[in-house]
Amino acid sequence: MNENGGDELERRKSFRLDMEKELIDITWTDESGREQRKKIACLDFARGGLRLDCDVAIALNTEVTVVFKSASTNSQKLYGKVLRCIKQDSGWFEIAIKLEATN
Repeated sequence: MNENGGDELERRKSFRLDMEKELIDITWTDESGREQRKKIACLDFARGGLRLDCDVAIALNTEVTVVFKSASTNSQKLYGKVLRCIKQDSGWFEIAIKLEATN
């Protein structure tokens, strides 16, 4: 087994939560310097990141802020960077976000 295989196995054993397309709020600054905000579907949430379904592409390494339940006083805000953005057959984009470590 190679080194990457062990890492992949470890990621699969880590905490994962199927979000069942729960809507979240995401904010980022686009390549033109404009702040963008969208309410989009979260497909998967794991210890290290998120997988989202979005109608627009977001450039790799873009810093994003993700807010769960933004209308609630107990909303959770997370920060990360776009790791992957893949156009699907539907025309939408599957976006993977790697979360920043929090203390």
